[in-house]
Amino acid sequence: MSTSVTPARTPAGGPAKPTLLDKVMNGIERAGNKLPHPVLLFVGLFLIIGTVSTVLAAYGATVTVPGENETLAVKGLFTGEGVRWLLENFIPNFTGFPSLGTVLLMMAAVGVAEKTGLLETAVRASIARAPKRLLPYLVAFVACQAHLMSDVAILVIPPLAALAFKNAGRNPIAGLIGGFACVCAGYAAGFSVGALDALYVGITQQAAAVLPGGESAPTHILVNYFFTASASCVLALIGGLLISRVLEPRLPQPDPAAEADENEGAPEADGAPSVTVTARQRKGLLHAGLAVLLYAAVVVTCWLLPGSPLRGEGGALVPSPVLNGIVPLLFLAFVIAGVVYGRTVGTLKRAEDAPRMMAESITGMSGYIVLILVISQVIGVFDWSNVGTLLAVNGAELLESAGLTGFTGLVLFVLLVCVLNLFVTSGSALWSLVAPVFVPAFMLLGMEPAITQAAFRIGDSATQMITPLNPYVFLMLTILRRYEPSAQLGTVLSRLSVFVVPFLIAWLAVLGLFYGLDLPLGPGADIHR
Repeated sequence: MSTSVTPARTPAGGPAKPTLLDKVMNGIERAGNKLPHPVLLFVGLFLIIGTVSTVLAAYGATVTVPGENETLAVKGLFTGEGVRWLLENFIPNFTGFPSLGTVLLMMAAVGVAEKTGLLETAVRASIARAPKRLLPYLVAFVACQAHLMSDVAILVIPPLAALAFKNAGRNPIAGLIGGFACVCAGYAAGFSVGALDALYVGITQQAAAVLPGGESAPTHILVNYFFTASASCVLALIGGLLISRVLEPRLPQPDPAAEADENEGAPEADGAPSVTVTARQRKGLLHAGLAVLLYAAVVVTCWLLPGSPLRGEGGALVPSPVLNGIVPLLFLAFVIAGVVYGRTVGTLKRAEDAPRMMAESITGMSGYIVLILVISQVIGVFDWSNVGTLLAVNGAELLESAGLTGFTGLVLFVLLVCVLNLFVTSGSALWSLVAPVFVPAFMLLGMEPAITQAAFRIGDSATQMITPLNPYVFLMLTILRRYEPSAQLGTVLSRLSVFVVPFLIAWLAVLGLFYGLDLPLGPGADIHR
């Protein structure tokens, strides 16, 4: 989608002079639209790495990892040896990519919870009867927990927040804009675990393996859990403050004529959401919650029992088969919740409905599967050719010579991702671009992959809301025009920009706290090696 910022019109009918924000956003859009499709982008990167590796191999380039005695020779892809390796490993690179199976499994499970209506009802129930003063904070908190719903969260939460604000006698525009900002900024945060976490950790695991012995670094789906859970609380507090104290007081009142048109039937035609939760849906939520609690109690009890097979070596709780097998355990939790809710409210009538919902959810991941097919080959070549190791060692030396070996280096990495995120809006594509270089580079500086992944989450979330390459920005504009018909794209972006810097500072403050106190970012996931 390509939609340039349309300047507002003056009373005389002529176009107003574009603001600085209009010019910047139009420039970002034009530059971003020139980028190829992510698949083609990685095909080009594959060819570049193949060419560079071949040239370096011809000149006898080598690399020595600090602390290792072995000197590694760069191997060329476009050589006899490289062609043999590619033919023999093309399929294993793809099918063995760590996040592929994990993401598909999580999407299948979340699909049951989503398509039975459990997730949307849970969101509605959480904000439907919120007190007027607490509503902005509750909307922000729910939005910062919603990434398990994937992109559905962006489609559901902002319109629901607008309706909740309207029903509470507050400005619905604040609910819409604030809900969208908090979903984007908190997309990589939260107490929940979803397909996004699985996607990130799979790429991280492959990137860490670029270094000798890197595959043994702690990388599992909960590797950032303590950090993301903590950040979501801080983001929710700041988000609520920004919505109620900064955004809402500066907003125009909704156009009565537009709201009248909306009440005459437009929402029904558009399938607009409702904040109403029926008694049957509340019963379904209760039954699903009790079923998950019972399931969790059984798992935790079996985990804690002395001599349990779910304990690790020597009876350890961390690491243990429970953490290593957290994905199938989460899969069952989502399926149980979705099935119980669906059976209670009647959205799941037959046993075969559950696998059908899983299949429909996975079908929507076809684009991701194609992207992983190419990404897996790029990272595979990075690893096999030793080009990734060479870049990581040189990058680490550059950071070290500039004195950027600690938290300052992480902050600069976050800012780099913030800028790149304006142009490459796919989180998986962007992480796949930067992880093979920065994960091993920071490992060489004494940091675990978990801290680099945590830093990436910040940059990937902070500027997502203000890039005109995000198609959901235009969806927000469409909904906003129900309340404010004269709104333009620049209107939406200028209001969203209020959230960017505070959220970025909040994310970095939480990361700095974890780094300064050397707190684990997740179970068994330390910051320093």
